[in-house]
Order: sequence, then structure tokens, then C-alpha cells
Amino acid sequence: MKQFFSFVKKEFYHVFRDSWTMVILLLMPVVQMILFGFAISTEIRNINVAIVAPEHDELTQMITDKLDAVDYFTVNGYFTSMEKLDEAFRQGDIDCAILFGQAFEENLYSADGSSICLSVDASNSNTATTMAMYAQSIISDCIKELSPYVGAAGIAPDIKMLYNPQMKSSFNFVPGLMGLIIILICAMMTSVSIVREKEKGTMELLLVSPVKPLTIVISKMVPYMVMSFVNYLTILLLATTLLGVPVAGSFLTLSLLSLIYIITALALGLLISSATQSQLVAMIGSGMVLMIPVLFFSGLLFPVEGMPKVFQYFSWIVPARWYVTAAKKLMIQGLSFRYVLQEFIILSSMAVLFITISLKSFKNRLS
Repeated sequence: MKQFFSFVKKEFYHVFRDSWTMVILLLMPVVQMILFGFAISTEIRNINVAIVAPEHDELTQMITDKLDAVDYFTVNGYFTSMEKLDEAFRQGDIDCAILFGQAFEENLYSADGSSICLSVDASNSNTATTMAMYAQSIISDCIKELSPYVGAAGIAPDIKMLYNPQMKSSFNFVPGLMGLIIILICAMMTSVSIVREKEKGTMELLLVSPVKPLTIVISKMVPYMVMSFVNYLTILLLATTLLGVPVAGSFLTLSLLSLIYIITALALGLLISSATQSQLVAMIGSGMVLMIPVLFFSGLLFPVEGMPKVFQYFSWIVPARWYVTAAKKLMIQGLSFRYVLQEFIILSSMAVLFITISLKSFKNRLS
């Protein structure tokens, strides 16, 4: 029995010495509980809606106020021209728009009924369906409240799904899968390759050589960057041929975006490798550090807009969030480079930051 407790004590000692084991055992359950309890929600909130109305009668104003009063919608603008409305959709300023017909309330009692159109950004088919359902419900309730004798024929809005009229779910998850696959493969390949050289002792020889750390880092990244770009082309080919996902925008712009994202992911792998000493820990660390944030905060599984504000702010530091957003704009919406300039700048800044930190880590080890 004494030997048994000695082995138990020894094992506890090894567990407490291994910081990664402690993180996995104690911190991960807490993180997962918080994420599943607060961050994950199938509800859609903070939907930016635009109003297009030739004239604001009582019913139009009532519907607008009701939309703005509920948690799901935020009235984000009043438009008089379709050109400005289309530009707002392209900029991502609005998620849906309600277009009231001429003399909406007055024509409600006529034989033909009033005309009302609901335009929804359907690049995410799951949220588009929910947005349309929420808006229809509020419009119907307002009309029945003000005009209880109006028949159903006078209140059915004409729903227009933009960018994805067939409501294919692949239009939503393929850009997200691209972001997940690229960042996981790139980060794991780079981190494992660096740690492998640490284990063999060759990394120390490189660090004490007259070669600059920047040269070492870049030379380590180039082969994996080329292979990762081939992976991107393969994934894109499968997405377009097998899943029918279009590349409505510029292929060159999408490829440049993916290249910057690949460099960011490789730099992140370098950063992870600087904090690990074994290939197994590097692989587990890459998966743990990247898998959960990418799945939950990139918009792949759950709408970021439906999360609490603190998690929305946290998603800003997840590279996949910016890549997936830009990829949807280029592939599904067919937008030009200027509409994804913000994502380009953010991803480029992240790549520079990660490489700079990795270089400092190498220099610290050298000194």
C-alpha cells in the first residue's frame, strides 16, 4: 500500500510540473463551459435593418418602431434610392431591408393590397431564414394590431434572398471550412517542424550560426507556404466543382487574401513553437489554441452577432474571423477589393505581429 501511494504521489508531482497538462485538465473545462453557456447561441441578435419607404404613414412608422424596439433588430438607416441600399448591403452595414410600397397603409384596404418587399443578405442561409421569419412576424403583428380586418393577402411580403437565392448551406460553411483547414494545417506544420529541430538539437546550431534569425524564420516558412497555397487551390477546386460554391468575385483577390492568411497562420505556428518543447505538445497546443476559437468565433458554426459583446470583441483577435468574412464577400457576394481592404490590413498586421514576436523569442534564446 505504501508503494501505491508513493506512485500516486509521484504521478501528481509529474502532473503539477507539466503546465500544459494542468491547462488541459483544469482550464479547458472552464473555458468550454463558458463558451457553451454564453457564447454559443442559435438566436440572431443585432440584425441591422434598413427601411425604404416613399412616405412614412402611421403603419410604416409603427413597424419601424417595433423593429427597433426588439432585441433582434436595429434600424440602421432610411433609404430613398436602391443604389444607396445596394451599397449598404455591399459594405456590410445592413443585413436586411424592408421596402414599403407607395401609400402602404392606404392601399392595405384596397383589393390589390399593399406591396412590401423584404430583402435579406442570404450569404449565410441559416441566419437569412431566421431574419426573414423574425421580420415577417413583426410586420404581420403590426398590421393586425392596427388593421385587424385586413386579410392575409394584403400582408404577405415578397421575400428576396440576395447572393444565395437557392439558399444553399454550402455557401455559408465552405468559406468557414477553408479558414479552419488552412489555419490548422499551417500552424501545426510550422510548429511541429520547429520543435522537431529543437528535439534534435539542430535549432541551437542554427541560432548560434552567423545567419540572421529573420533569414531562419522566413526560410522555415517558405516551403510550408508553397504547400499550403497548393492546399488552398485544391480546397477551392473541390468547393467549386463538388459543392457548387461559386467564386463570384476576383479569383486573384481571393488568392492574395488566402496567401496573407496562410502567412498569418504560419507565423502563428512559429509563435506556438517558441513556447513548446516537444512535437506532441506543439500539435496538441496548436489544435487546442486554434480549433475552439476558429469554430466558435469565425462565424463557421454560430453567428458572432448573436454572442455577448465581450465575445464579439474577443473574435477580433481571431484571424479566421477576418478571413471567413472576406472570403464570403469575395466568393458569395462577388464584391471588389475595396470592400475587403479592412480584412487585408488586419490579417497583414497580425502576420507582422506574430513574426516579430517569434523573432524576439528566437533572439532571447540566442542571448
